[in-house]
Amino acid sequence: MITQLLIAGVIATFTTLLAIWRKWLTISGGIAAIVVGTIILGLGGWLWGLLLGVFFVSSSLLSKFKGQEKGAISAEKFHKSNERDSGQVLANGGIAALIALLNALLPNPAWFPLYLGVIATVNADTWATELGTLSQHPPRLITTGRRVEAGTSGGISVVGTIATICGGLLIGLIAALWLRDNAWQLLLTAAIAGLAGSLFDSLLGATVQQIYWDEETKRETEKPIKNGRKMRPLRGWWWMTNDAVNMIASVVGGCVALLLS
Repeated sequence: MITQLLIAGVIATFTTLLAIWRKWLTISGGIAAIVVGTIILGLGGWLWGLLLGVFFVSSSLLSKFKGQEKGAISAEKFHKSNERDSGQVLANGGIAALIALLNALLPNPAWFPLYLGVIATVNADTWATELGTLSQHPPRLITTGRRVEAGTSGGISVVGTIATICGGLLIGLIAALWLRDNAWQLLLTAAIAGLAGSLFDSLLGATVQQIYWDEETKRETEKPIKNGRKMRPLRGWWWMTNDAVNMIASVVGGCVALLLS
């Protein structure tokens, strides 16, 4: 196991340095990524590491896709940039790393579907955000159906929902091609778990996520501080940041996959 962890550490470090160079990760995000990647690849195995890699690469590429078109929305609505910091890395990969650790300490077949659902959810939710923001039609709030601005927490669209399903399917497809067994079950499990987790993410975003009000622009934002100005809390729990929402949603997606399996 020590040898496997060392190999995983080398691979995770090399990949992370590449990601920092490509401006996919900040320094703090890179440190967190090395820890998460080493644990998952070193303790979970090659398939677990591959699924994490597919999520990381695909989501990072999509974050740069039509970046100029999404730039104004990101600057106005989102708290953090496309360079992922340690909070974002742990929000998306922390639960997955914990599952890999538990799998090594308490081996059980149930850990893999739980892990699959977690990765499917974070991939699906990231795809939904990156592609849904580009929708030509404004999203609707998941709780009321009211039309809201693109990038609004809790907003869903047809484009975003399709992207969500595709993001989950990709994770299921990689697992099916690797295992070559129960292919349809893996595909459906990942797709449904990813969709369920992502929709739960939107539900939290529309209800309890901390949202602020920008008096200057008269718009909602996730940013507590913008251009040196403190934003006024509008709704939600103070601790329910976007990172917290992502982490909780990934747990929900994992549990859905476990139930389906």
